[in-house]
Amino acid sequence: MAVIDAVLDRLLDGLLALGRLLSPLCSLFVLLQLSALVVLLLLSLRVVCLLWSHAQFTRRLRCFSKPPTQNWLMGHLGEMRSTEEGLQAVDQMVRTYSHSCSWFLGPFYSLVRLFHPDYIKPLLLAPASITVKDELFYGFLRPWLGQSLLLSNGEDWSRRRRLLTPAFHFDILKNYVKIFNHSSNIMHSKWRHLVAEGESRQDMFSHISLMTLDSLLRCTFSYNSNCQESSSEYIAAIFELSTLVIERRGRILHHWDWLYWRSPEGQRFKQACNVVHRFTRTVVQERRAQLLHQGEPESHTDTTGGEEKRKRVADFIDLLLLSKDEEGHGLTDEEIKAEADTFMFGGHDTTASGISWVLYNLSQHQDYQDRCRAEVNDLLQDRETEDLDWEDLSSLPFTTMCIKESLRLHSPVSAVTRRYTKDITVPGGRVIPQGSICLVSIYGTHHNPEIWPDPDVYNPMRFDPENSKDRSSHAFIPFSSGPRNCIGQKFAMAELRVVVALTLRRFHLTPGGVEVRRLPQLVLRAEGGLWLTLETLDTPQD
Repeated sequence: MAVIDAVLDRLLDGLLALGRLLSPLCSLFVLLQLSALVVLLLLSLRVVCLLWSHAQFTRRLRCFSKPPTQNWLMGHLGEMRSTEEGLQAVDQMVRTYSHSCSWFLGPFYSLVRLFHPDYIKPLLLAPASITVKDELFYGFLRPWLGQSLLLSNGEDWSRRRRLLTPAFHFDILKNYVKIFNHSSNIMHSKWRHLVAEGESRQDMFSHISLMTLDSLLRCTFSYNSNCQESSSEYIAAIFELSTLVIERRGRILHHWDWLYWRSPEGQRFKQACNVVHRFTRTVVQERRAQLLHQGEPESHTDTTGGEEKRKRVADFIDLLLLSKDEEGHGLTDEEIKAEADTFMFGGHDTTASGISWVLYNLSQHQDYQDRCRAEVNDLLQDRETEDLDWEDLSSLPFTTMCIKESLRLHSPVSAVTRRYTKDITVPGGRVIPQGSICLVSIYGTHHNPEIWPDPDVYNPMRFDPENSKDRSSHAFIPFSSGPRNCIGQKFAMAELRVVVALTLRRFHLTPGGVEVRRLPQLVLRAEGGLWLTLETLDTPQD
C-alpha cells in the first residue's frame, strides 16, 4: 500500500502541475476524464488492498479477545480518546481482558494491545534486528527528528545506539547535576517572588517545562537561553511542534502526507521545523569548527590539590562530535542534528511531566511529603550550600520510592508501539502476526490489578526493596525495557531527584483547589494545567 500511496501522491502532484501548463488548444475535458479514471483506479486498488489486509489480520488475531466494535469495517475507530474518560476506559479494558486484546482502527490499522508483564516481556526483549518503530505513532515525528535513534531501525539503529551510549555514562551525568541545581534555583527564585506577591497558586507544568528546557539547552548545547525569564523563537517552535504532532495524530485525513503538507497545520509544522533545524545546525557546525581549532574539552572536571580547574566541560553535542564507531567513522552533522533534536524532544516534556506529577502526589499526601523533606534536610545538614551532588542521589531512598510510585501511577508516557518483522509468540500459545502494531500499554500495565493491588492508590511502600523482590521485572516500565529502552532514563531520574528534593526543601505544597483531570497527549498532562499552592519554607538552621 505504501507503493500505491506514493504513486497516488506523485500522480496528484503531476496533475496539478500539468493543469497549470495546459495549452488552451488541449481538450481540458478529455484530460480531466482520463485523470479522474486513473485516480479512481488507484483509489479502488488501495481500498481493495486495505480490505484484504484487514480481513487477514482479523482472521489471524482471533486468538486474542476483541472488545465489541461498531461493525466489521469501522472496528474501534474513534474509541481511543486522549481524555480522562479515555484512561478510565483503559482501566475497564484491563479489568475485563486481564492481559491483552485485539484492536482495529477501521480497515487502516490492526493492533494488539498488551497490559500484562508476561505478555509485554517477549515483545520488549525481542532482538532489535526484528523490532521496527511503526509509522502510525512515530512517523509524524520524522520530519522533525529525522532518522534519529528514536525512529531508526536495524543496523542503523544499532550503530547509533553504540555511538550514543557513552554520552549517558554516569561520569558524564555527574556534570549535569550542577546544571539541574542551577535551573532549579532559577525556578524557585521565580516562585519565591510570586508567593511574595500573593500569587501562591501556580501551574506546575508551565514552570517545570521551561525549567527542564533550560536544563536541556545547557546540557545539550552549553546554551544559556534564559528561557525561564523570557520567550525565544526556538522555545516557541518546540512547543508548536509538540502541539501539531498531537493534533495530526487525532485527524485521520491528516495521516495522508499529501493532504497534510498542503494544510495550514502542515505549513506551520514546516515553519517550526525550519526554526528548530536552523538553530541546531548552526550550533553543530560552529562546535565542529571550535573542536578543530581548540581541541577536545574535558569530559569531567579535574580537581588537583583541592582546587578545581576551570575547563569547558563536554556537553552532548561535543560527545556526539567526538564519538567514533569500530571503523573510526563518526556521525555526520545531519545525524548529530537529528540526535540533538531528539534529545530536546524526548528530554524536556517527559521529565517535566514526571516532576509535576510527583509534586502533585506529594501535595495529596502530606505524611509522605514531610518524610521526604526530612530526608532531604538530614542529607544537607551542615552543608555550606544547598546544591546536591551526584553521590547524594543514592542517599534519598524514600524520596526515590515516592518518585517511582508517581511514575507508576502517572506514567509520563502512556504507551509505546512496535512492529516486528517476524511472528511473536506470547503466553497461551497466542501468536502476534508479523506486521501487526503492538501497543504496549505502560499505563495499563501500571494499573493492572492483577499486578498492583489497589492500583489507583498512591503508595510509595510498593517500592520498598522487600516488597519489590518478587515482582516481575516488567511490572514497572516507565522508560520501556529491553534493547530499545529509553537511553536517557538515568539522566531523567537524576533530574527528577534533584528537582523534587530541592523543591521540598524550599516549599510546602498543597492542592490547588481544582479538580484534576488527566490529559494523555505526547506525555501525561492535566486539563487546564496542574495547579498547586506554594508556601515558602525557611531553610533549616544548623
